[in-house]
Amino acid sequence: MDAPKLTEVAHIGKSVVVKGELSGSEDLYVDGQVEGKIELAGNSLTIGPNGQVRADVNAKSVVVQGRLEGAIRASDRADLRKSGIVVGDIFTQRIAVEEGAYFKGKVDIQKEGEKTAAKPVARPEVNRDAASKPAAAATPATGSPATATPAANPGTASAASASATGGSSTNASIAAKAPVTPVTQDKKF
Repeated sequence: MDAPKLTEVAHIGKSVVVKGELSGSEDLYVDGQVEGKIELAGNSLTIGPNGQVRADVNAKSVVVQGRLEGAIRASDRADLRKSGIVVGDIFTQRIAVEEGAYFKGKVDIQKEGEKTAAKPVARPEVNRDAASKPAAAATPATGSPATATPAANPGTASAASASATGGSSTNASIAAKAPVTPVTQDKKF
């Protein structure tokens, strides 16, 4: 039986301060301070609970337990843990935000590419009778397009209201699970 492959992880400790560009071909754990740019295209970045990063990040996966100010480009996944603070935009295929995490910015969910093409996409069920009615039925009396509004369960949107706003089935499934956020982008989860 083969021995399990150990993943190498570079570690930046609490007392270390780095200014400039970091790049590498191994996973990185930051518990110190980094300012500049972090480039780990095929590897993971973990910002520990004491980590303070002011940088744009490009990595396969990013886990934030400390503070990150800057854009996150995670080709696979972004995780915001309950002690994590992120101020900046996130571009990723998958995202997880624990209760208690702080996030200010926008999220852009990227397509998985060819991997998703083989998988069937879940579509919300459409009531055929409602679908044959004119579009005006989905528009409020004000004449503006239908939007997700708090109803019996404030703070959540249904898949039907997300698709009525023109969202794709992917956005509809996200809207059904994620809380509806008011106009402000400053959110404590």
